[in-house]
Amino acid sequence: MLNRKYLVLKLNLRLKIGTAMKEIERKFLVDIDVWSAQVKGTYSDISQAYLQNSKGQTIRLRLRDNKAYLTIKGPTKGLTRSEYEYEIPFEEAEQMIFDFKLKVLKKRRYLINHSTKTWEVDVFEDELKGLVIAEIELESELENFEKPDWIGEEVSYDPSYFNANLISRLS
Repeated sequence: MLNRKYLVLKLNLRLKIGTAMKEIERKFLVDIDVWSAQVKGTYSDISQAYLQNSKGQTIRLRLRDNKAYLTIKGPTKGLTRSEYEYEIPFEEAEQMIFDFKLKVLKKRRYLINHSTKTWEVDVFEDELKGLVIAEIELESELENFEKPDWIGEEVSYDPSYFNANLISRLS
């Protein structure tokens, strides 16, 4: 049964490979003092681990509430990169993390509507406690947008703030 599920996933990957989703994202540190006064709204608890983590490609497992996803991301060019994401069985994602002894990054993600955009604000936990990063997805790298007052320094081009690199800070 397990092999059949992966065969279907592999087939889906092949079928969708020609229609890559492009992710265009900007990242900012969050002013924690101003953020603490923000009405938070909807959130999800996220745990994620990396099956492959290199400069040119990441393969991530993400557990978000009661769902799990396998995400494949290509190299970043400017602010843009290819991204493929597939829902997978939650229990299998948990088992892969356990079997492969993967480090797990934990965060709480808030969705904040501001102007015409939805901001994703990640409040990191455990060894990264105190780090808060806001992300916004855009239609183009040149798109203008309004920043909330809790937005701080932009870190879009600083790889040390990519989740794939933050996980290396974990013991």
